[in-house]
Amino acid sequence: MTNILITAAGSYGDIAPYTGVGARLRAAGHEVALATHDSYAPLVRAAGLEFRRLPADPRTRRTDTADAAEQARPTGPGKSDLMRQATAFIKELGGGIADAAREDTGLLLLSATTAPLGHHLAEARGIPSLDLPLVPGAPTGDFAPVVSGGRSLGRWGNRAAGRLSLRIIDRLYADASREMRARLGLPPATPRTVRRRAEAAGRPVLYGFSEVLVPRPTDWRTGLDVVGNWWPWYAPDDRLPPVVEDFLAAGPPPVYIGFGSMAGGEGERLSTLAAAALRRAKVRGILQSGWAGLPTRHTSADADLLTIGEVPHALLFPRMSAVVHHCGAGTAAAGVRAGVPTIPVPVTADQPFWAARLACLGVATAPIPFKDLSTDHAVARLAHALTQATAAPARRDHATAAAHRLAAEDGAGEVLKAVERLVA
Repeated sequence: MTNILITAAGSYGDIAPYTGVGARLRAAGHEVALATHDSYAPLVRAAGLEFRRLPADPRTRRTDTADAAEQARPTGPGKSDLMRQATAFIKELGGGIADAAREDTGLLLLSATTAPLGHHLAEARGIPSLDLPLVPGAPTGDFAPVVSGGRSLGRWGNRAAGRLSLRIIDRLYADASREMRARLGLPPATPRTVRRRAEAAGRPVLYGFSEVLVPRPTDWRTGLDVVGNWWPWYAPDDRLPPVVEDFLAAGPPPVYIGFGSMAGGEGERLSTLAAAALRRAKVRGILQSGWAGLPTRHTSADADLLTIGEVPHALLFPRMSAVVHHCGAGTAAAGVRAGVPTIPVPVTADQPFWAARLACLGVATAPIPFKDLSTDHAVARLAHALTQATAAPARRDHATAAAHRLAAEDGAGEVLKAVERLVA
């Protein structure tokens, strides 16, 4: 039995997969704590894990600094502002990660956002660590960095852009790393130096996505392994709320529409747009409120529309005819797992990358960039995509086939095997 500390920071999609990993490790006899933000304490404790607090909760901040920290773009408008916000977020996070470890911690499992800080802690305490990112981060010629919009730059260009992305991340963590190393009594070392030491030593990294969507790059070094998705924990006896079951029973399978932690404050506009598109496409819909705050009250003309709060995608998505979402890594995988077609509406960061992957797999319509939902033709475009997704048998057949492949994977089980090798 080992005392394991998992650290994860950001939005729901950055945290929830680690509850599934933690529950699997706990079932194998390990003591597991998950350090994250206060907003996710109930989620962590429900999975049977010890909650430890990390500061800089994005639910209480005005900006998406957590996403900026993990997925900083090398180009694009607002880069300076994002860099400043991300640096401030990371500095606040560093002290919390140091405080989260206990004397009896025997292993650190680190998300992509927390890994550059967690490595200092592992060095100071002399304990092993394992990186568990949710998206491909190591440079490769197979594709451009996931935050570059999905367009290939050629093999040389892709690798060069990947190296540039790592240097930008090093800059983001420079101040926090300097403060953290001083606090832990470590000699000075830049994030780039620490990263290169880890690469030279062949530090293992397990990536929590599926090769169904992203085959392991052909030029990655040994030790960078794609193991399959880690699914958020939910109780075996969980059921959909009665109001959802009643709605599902009242007609044909509806379409899910949700934007997760994206589009904060745009709920009224998005709800109106979604309702109009659903009416035009003549399909029923379930809207998930999310951070956008989609309102729960609708007019009598929207009898075929229901707005809900948080429910497990694993329970809801298989009951849908299609899913419309922002294409965060976890939500994109959940749609594939459910075997239903997707209408991707990517907003930022890695979302265009996953949207393009879904389209290439044949399980999704052509992506609709979120900014296009503000145009005069937004209702017509979304309605057309809804019709394409729900009326084309071939797309559902592709989704069913992909779901069967995904079901054969056991990402959390691969983490358990790696942990037991590390602590043996």
